[in-house]
Amino acid sequence: MRRKDIDIITLGCSKNLVDSERLMGMLRAAGFNPKHEPEKPNAKIAVINTCGFIGDAKEESINMILDFVQAKQEGRLSKLYVMGCLSQRYREELQQEIPEVDKFYGKFDWPSLIQDLGYATNLEHCGERMLTTPKHYAYLKISEGCDRHCSYCAIPIITGPHHSRPMEDILAEVKNLVEQGVKEFQVIAQELTYYGIDLYQKQMIAELIDKIAQVPGVEWIRLHYAYPSHFPLELLEVMRKHPNICKYMDIALQHISDHMLELMHRHVTKADTYQLIETMRREVPGIHIRTTLMVGHPGETEADFEELKQFVRDMKFDRMGAFAYSEEEGTYSAQHYKDDISPEVKQRRLDELMAIQQEISATLHQAKVEQVLKVMIDREEVDYYVGRTEFDSPEVDPEVLITKPEKSLQIGDFCTIEITSAEDYDLFGRVL
Repeated sequence: MRRKDIDIITLGCSKNLVDSERLMGMLRAAGFNPKHEPEKPNAKIAVINTCGFIGDAKEESINMILDFVQAKQEGRLSKLYVMGCLSQRYREELQQEIPEVDKFYGKFDWPSLIQDLGYATNLEHCGERMLTTPKHYAYLKISEGCDRHCSYCAIPIITGPHHSRPMEDILAEVKNLVEQGVKEFQVIAQELTYYGIDLYQKQMIAELIDKIAQVPGVEWIRLHYAYPSHFPLELLEVMRKHPNICKYMDIALQHISDHMLELMHRHVTKADTYQLIETMRREVPGIHIRTTLMVGHPGETEADFEELKQFVRDMKFDRMGAFAYSEEEGTYSAQHYKDDISPEVKQRRLDELMAIQQEISATLHQAKVEQVLKVMIDREEVDYYVGRTEFDSPEVDPEVLITKPEKSLQIGDFCTIEITSAEDYDLFGRVL
C-alpha cells in the first residue's frame, strides 16, 4: 500500500525544526510519507509549523497559511493543519479569521494531529525524529520555555515557564542519533544555562554537556542561547576538558549600558558582562563568542547607543547579529513603555552597529589566513566544497569554501584545511 504524502513547512527557529522532525517521525510511523519543505508542495495534506516571535515572523507565517488556503480553495489541497508558536498565541483569533484551516495546534498539543488524521498514536515513536538536516549533524533541544521575562520578549507568553527534559531522555536521544550517523550536535534551548533548575533544583548544564561529550561517536558539540545572568562558570571547565566540545558560545547580551539593561529587565550589569566575557576568553582560550544585540528599545538614548557601539569595538565579537526593537503585545515593554524611537532612527543605529561588526569580522577573518583548521564538509557545489570550522554553526555563521582537490571529499567527513584567503564573512581554503 502506497504511503500517503504529507507536506511539512517549518518557519522560525531551530527549536521549531526539532518539533517538525518529531512530527515527521510520528507521521512516518503512522504510515505517511512526510516531505519537509518540498520545492513544489503537491501533497493533499499539509502542516505549517509557524513562528510568532516578532512582527516579521508573524507576517511570514500568516502569508504562508494564506498561500496554502488558496491551494485548498483551488482544489490542490484537501487538508490544512497549522501548529507552532503563532497558533499557540493566537489560536482563537486565527480560527475565526482563517476558518479554511482544518485545525490549529499549539506548541505542545500537536501530537494529537496523528489521531485527528485517523491513526492511533504510539507514544513510543514521539522521540524518533526524521532528520531534515544533513545526516551528519542535528539539533538537540534540551528544554522548552523561559523564566527570564525580559521586557521586550514574548517567548515566555508563548511557551510558558522553563521545562527541562530529563537528562536520561536527552542522552538516549544522542545515542540514537549517533547510531543514525550524526556526528555533530547543536545543543539548543530558549535559555541553555537554566537547564536542570526545575528538575534537579540546580543548574545542570555543565553535567549534561559533560555526559554528552562522553558518548562514543559524538565528535562536535556546540552550545546555543546562553544567558549572561548567573552564568554557570563550571560549564567553561567542561568545555576546556573535552576536545569534542566546540570552543563556541552563543550568548545573547542585547545591550551594555546599565540604563538599558535595567529597562530590559536583564538582571545583569555592564561590569558583570565585561567580566563574564573576559572570564570566558581566559578559561577557554580561542573561544569564539556569538552574540545578539538590540537597538531602539524604548528609552535608548544616543548616549546609550554610543556605549553599545564602544562595547562592540571593545569586545570584537567573532560572530554578532543585531535587530531593531519591535513592540510585542503582552510584553512588559508594550504595557509600560512608549515605543518612542522612530523606525528611521532604529534602522540607522542598526546599520551603524553592523558596519562596525563587519570591519571586525573582516579583520578576524584575515587573521585566519595561513592557519590550518579542522573543517566539517557540509555540501558540494559546482566549484567548491563547502564546510564549517568548530567556530561556525549551520545556517547562521560563516562557511569555508574549499577548492576541489583531485580526490573527492565525502559529505560529513572532517578534513584538514589551510585557509588561503578571506572575505568579511567567509573563508577560502585548500585541502592539505
